[in-house]
Amino acid sequence: MANRKLLCVGDEHGCCALLPDWELHAAATLAEAARLLRTNVVLTGLLFLPRQGGAPGLAAIDRFLRHHWQVQWVGVADAATVRQSGFCELAAEHLYDYHTLPLDPPRLRHILGHAHGLALLHSAAPAPHAGPMALTGASAAITRLRVQIRKIAGADAPVLIWGESGSGKELAAQAIHSASARASAPFVPINCGAIPAALIQSELFGHARGAFTGAARDKVGLIESAGGGTVFLDEIADLPKDLQSNLLRFLQEKTIYRIGSTRSIAIDVRVVAASHVNLQQAVLAGQFREDLYYRLNVLPLTVPPLRERRDDLVALAEQFFHAYAIDKPPRLKGFSAAARRALCEHDWPGNVRELINRVRRALVLAEGRLIGPHDLGLPGPQAGVPDAVQLGDSRSLAERAAILASLERSGGNVTHAARELAISRMTLYRQMAKHGIAPDAP
Repeated sequence: MANRKLLCVGDEHGCCALLPDWELHAAATLAEAARLLRTNVVLTGLLFLPRQGGAPGLAAIDRFLRHHWQVQWVGVADAATVRQSGFCELAAEHLYDYHTLPLDPPRLRHILGHAHGLALLHSAAPAPHAGPMALTGASAAITRLRVQIRKIAGADAPVLIWGESGSGKELAAQAIHSASARASAPFVPINCGAIPAALIQSELFGHARGAFTGAARDKVGLIESAGGGTVFLDEIADLPKDLQSNLLRFLQEKTIYRIGSTRSIAIDVRVVAASHVNLQQAVLAGQFREDLYYRLNVLPLTVPPLRERRDDLVALAEQFFHAYAIDKPPRLKGFSAAARRALCEHDWPGNVRELINRVRRALVLAEGRLIGPHDLGLPGPQAGVPDAVQLGDSRSLAERAAILASLERSGGNVTHAARELAISRMTLYRQMAKHGIAPDAP
């Protein structure tokens, strides 16, 4: 019990002294609380809200809680503050629960205990990999890929990566570079299909001053800028045929010529190329040089599509949830069980790129505390089962009717309605928000 940390913010009267079972950290202001949270891991917070009209006001508190959403907050306020315009939204958006003055220590300890237990459950969840650009997962397919990358990274020969669009070919190339002896040198990605044909030779190899109209000075090409490191040629199949011969010469001789220059420049880079097109078929169709294909395909690597990594889907979704958490509202805590099942049942034709897009969309559009299948744009696991859907609709309608009836009997008094329904006020506020019932509904 002694290791339970509690951050008390704005406790002017020393009420937190009535909580002997907690390791207390006190902050008089929101700024001081923010400083404490930067240097201390605190899972539970007790926030004393200012009296009506007092500083810093609900707007400043909203900004503070929005930034420190990872803490389970319990609010303490007097009756006048609870009746303020905006308090209901603040409580529903940011607080686990709230306590109305005068203080009732046993009840407050009970609320804080529940909040701390929920915080422990969240903190026990597996930590995501750092950043959205990691090769996450423990499936057999991704494990084999990691083993191959470790072997390939130790060599210095060209690598040809094949994989479906959006499967993570550039991530694999970055992993090869990071695990190689060239890791401290530049990693330069080049999308061969995104550079206009008229500019691609100048972009890749650079040009000399006066080589053409507008060439006012010497320009270093992208390949030269990767000196000592790795150049990643994405979608190599989109490279025009005349430039394929220039790239072949560079691979053979390790030298380049800038446009308009007669002086060769020796370049020490490792070439990693990638394509979602089957280059063997492109060679047979006369769209890709056979000699260049064999020069690039020294160390082949295949990135598995997401449908072959179903065991990794939830871990990947959690990783992207945390990586793009800045876009989410504070109330959003993760994925529902139904969303997790929907993730595993989808075929993912757009691979990892599609998963990132769906998660980012859900972070912005989700309205509850957990992301559901509909937030991801996926059918629910029980889609197509009419009886289950009708039962859910009937329950929702019954809940809404019961809340409206209780509010009408209590004259709109939320406290009395909650007592009649045998639920807490906080739960009633959440149910009202869920069913679109205004706080002042008669």
